[in-house]
Amino acid sequence: MDGILTQLDKLDYKQFVEGFTIIVYVFEQYLNYRQYTRYLMPKRPSELADIVTEEDFKKAQLYNYDKSRFSFVVNLWKLVETVLMLHYDGLPKIWDAAGDILFKVAGYGAEYEILHSLVFLTLFTLISTITSTPFSLYSTFVVEQRHGFNNQTLKLYFIDLLKSQLIMAVLMFPFMSAFLWIIKSTGDNFFFYVWLIVMAFQLIIITVYPTFIQPFFNKLTPMEDGELRTRIEELAARIHFPLKKLYVIDGSKRSGHSNAYFYGFGKNKHIVLYDTLIDHSNTDEICAVLAHELGHWKMGHTLKLLAVNQVYLLSIFWLFSFFIHNRQLYQDFGFNTMPTLIGFLLFQFIYSPIESVIGFLQHVYQRKNEYEADAYALKLGYASTLRSALIKLSVKNLGGFNVDPWYSAWNHSHPSLVERLKALGIAPTQDKPIVVEDKKEL
Repeated sequence: MDGILTQLDKLDYKQFVEGFTIIVYVFEQYLNYRQYTRYLMPKRPSELADIVTEEDFKKAQLYNYDKSRFSFVVNLWKLVETVLMLHYDGLPKIWDAAGDILFKVAGYGAEYEILHSLVFLTLFTLISTITSTPFSLYSTFVVEQRHGFNNQTLKLYFIDLLKSQLIMAVLMFPFMSAFLWIIKSTGDNFFFYVWLIVMAFQLIIITVYPTFIQPFFNKLTPMEDGELRTRIEELAARIHFPLKKLYVIDGSKRSGHSNAYFYGFGKNKHIVLYDTLIDHSNTDEICAVLAHELGHWKMGHTLKLLAVNQVYLLSIFWLFSFFIHNRQLYQDFGFNTMPTLIGFLLFQFIYSPIESVIGFLQHVYQRKNEYEADAYALKLGYASTLRSALIKLSVKNLGGFNVDPWYSAWNHSHPSLVERLKALGIAPTQDKPIVVEDKKEL
């Protein structure tokens, strides 16, 4: 490791990061272009003939074409923003501005590094929010609204934004303070102790989010008694899933997209269904979707992924321990001092080549899990209903039916609809594709 670090010290770290950032951008835009050309195809491929109607295919093509075209603009802006910030020493300027604010407001100097770091994070987050909000607004109120998905108002959007920032501050300030204090207090073996506190923080967030944070944004209502509730409880009992509560979430308050998930530790599991899922799926199809989600639980996918991520985090902190005292790393990016937070931020830039490969491997692993969860739902007897449920979800969400395999492998943690149906070997249940109709009140 020391030999590798000696070779790395001969590099100009800033030029390395700028160069790799551009290389990744070019590679990903090539993949995006491959997918973009798929959205230009006017007719559905023959393999989709028994899956989706021509009309629904064209709607999905147009929606994804709009998203894809806009993503080129967003990605170009992100590249320009990142390269300009690095090239013109934007990070040192923000760090110095944070120090000036801290001194003028509280009279604290450079010796209060943790407070200085928190002010830096606040400024950095504020700048990032300001530069990203116009793109988020366009995505929500132009692209999503054009295709019937957006249900938000501008007022609700900005209220959500304010809530998110406040909640983030309440959570991150104490966490980052502890994070930085541990690194500075535990010596060269800090990576182990930092990993412990990060793991504890993640478990706390997973535990408190559904009960204390999510209600700030969505309302969870206990599912009413009826056929759907009875069928879900029977499914849970059949596979010994420790179901504690069933909720319906008002996802339609903001979006027309639909989903379902479960959360909780041990014998305290909760299932949450989006109201939009209930609106356009029948009871059998909802149970098929849940059978897939419960397959993840039955095969331990969630716990396995959590364990893999913890090993990955520990390795990141261990590698950071070799860079934290590297003065050249700080100097190449324009810093005259060596703040711990800045060191970790710069290390993430250096580590990004490895992270790109790890991200791809994580997608490979998650896609395998998705196939296994689908197969589990089939074992429970949800063959034809899983097929119709997956198709309805794709049609209602205007999913990308015509997917480039390279683009999908690099970007998606879930296989495409066609890939999932092929892997399951589910034959068409009818000669005509499934037509999804919106339910209307009489």
